[in-house]
Amino acid sequence: MDKAKVKEIIARRVAKELKDGDVVNLGIGLPTMVANYIPQGVEVVLQSENGFVGMGPAPEAGKEIKDLVNAGAMPVTVLPGAAFFDSAVSFGIIRGGHVDATVLGALQVDEKGNLANWMIPGKMVPGMGGAMDLVVGAKKVIVAMTHTAKGNIKIFKECSLPLTAKAQVNLIVTEMGVMEITEKGIVLKEINPQFTVEEVQAVTEADLIIPENLKEMEVE
Repeated sequence: MDKAKVKEIIARRVAKELKDGDVVNLGIGLPTMVANYIPQGVEVVLQSENGFVGMGPAPEAGKEIKDLVNAGAMPVTVLPGAAFFDSAVSFGIIRGGHVDATVLGALQVDEKGNLANWMIPGKMVPGMGGAMDLVVGAKKVIVAMTHTAKGNIKIFKECSLPLTAKAQVNLIVTEMGVMEITEKGIVLKEINPQFTVEEVQAVTEADLIIPENLKEMEVE
């Protein structure tokens, strides 16, 4: 699969986790694509951490508004009823527990639900941003990421990078499958039919729990 298809598979599957009426924050990068795949009949309120709610899908090429961007400075659209506000209100929404789900990427996730997604020691980083607030404040935390990075494992028994938050991740969605964090470990709920369980486990350090009713992941 090419990179574009991998990202589409992940974004499409994450979008199916969102429920009608949810307030959802989409992180920078791949998670922003989720806005393009919200199921028909499902209305969610997308919150952008830089200060507005009512974010829509990405604009058509040539129709971008240079001053209308998300937290990652990428052009976005807004839907009827959108509202703009300052950072204090934005983080009041997040820290106040008003976000139903947050979708964000990760450098590492482990079987305890720990998340590392903000820095690699020795490399320049812009800062943690709002990730630590979002993963603690949101009712559901969904990690949307490629299963590996240049062949390197990203799902571990224990994270080795500095943590963003401890025990906050609920669900991991990659191009290989859908994994739920439980008290017993990581349960592989769905698998991309293009892969075998053995292939998924081979690129996952944490031991995957395979249920009897393992489902096929929808990839189209």
